[in-house]
Amino acid sequence: MITDTEIKVKGIKALMDSLGSVDAERFISLNYTKWQRTLWDEQSVEEISRNAMKMMDKDAEL
Repeated sequence: MITDTEIKVKGIKALMDSLGSVDAERFISLNYTKWQRTLWDEQSVEEISRNAMKMMDKDAEL
């Protein structure tokens, strides 16, 4: 399994290879902002926390 940092680096490299540096940066700023605004709209803080803990437990089992 690769680290979160390695995933981010590979993802950015893939975007830059595909779109070029200017459009890759533009893509990230446009889509990330929209995604963050709607990601957990219908969940309470407690639900988000509970789901995060479940995911951590599953990762620990691997």
